Amino acid sequence: MPPPHPLLALTEAHRVVLEVLSLRLARGLLANAPAGDGHAVMILPGFLGSDGYSAAFRRYLARQGYAVHGWAQGRNLGPREGVLEALVERVEFLGSRYGGPISLIGHSLGGIFARELAREVPARVRQVISLGSPFGEGRWSGSYPARLFASLNPRDDLPIAEALLPTAPPVPTTAIYSKGDGICNWRTARQAVEAAHPCAQSIQVRGSHCGMTLNPAIWFLVAERLAQPVDDWRPFLPRDWSRLLYPACE
Repeated sequence: MPPPHPLLALTEAHRVVLEVLSLRLARGLLANAPAGDGHAVMILPGFLGSDGYSAAFRRYLARQGYAVHGWAQGRNLGPREGVLEALVERVEFLGSRYGGPISLIGHSLGGIFARELAREVPARVRQVISLGSPFGEGRWSGSYPARLFASLNPRDDLPIAEALLPTAPPVPTTAIYSKGDGICNWRTARQAVEAAHPCAQSIQVRGSHCGMTLNPAIWFLVAERLAQPVDDWRPFLPRDWSRLLYPACE
């Protein structure tokens, strides 16, 4: 599977700026998102990213009524040096602290980590939301950073069963993807129906890859997904004007 068109990659930075500017215009929409119930949420950064990249996103979700936390592992260089083990401990700690399962939101590589954590400790995870995460078939050839990732994390040493990556974890899961993604082929970030959990959905948005934690349409969608009752998850159904923001839901 090929990576995105070079034009999409070259315009990533410009489109991120537009997404940041659009946050101001979307204040009314974002304020009308469903209020949270106080449960804990952890946001995991993408490859080479850190908690600073999701700071604005975390502040928004905190204002909506969630106990929001970063991953607290520094820069995301891949699943090495005990990172996954430390994340399992963090999920266990937050679950105990807040008295219930937590929601995991992961951007790009962070979404792959989130899915694997839900596979490892499903009783501690309320739901998983991935943002442009290339967990599907073709992820190695369909991603521009794949070579750098492989140089830092040799495939033979990965502590993850690669064959299981495309299969949804055993918790409610939402895979958010964009056909405008300039870093990873959008098809690799979409949940294959044949490998899906009954409570799994893929939702298309408009925007870049690097700006997914700064995209107001994604902020609203994530707030709506987090507000789902813990025992009554239902798929997202766009209505009227929202179909412009969310062109496809499967």
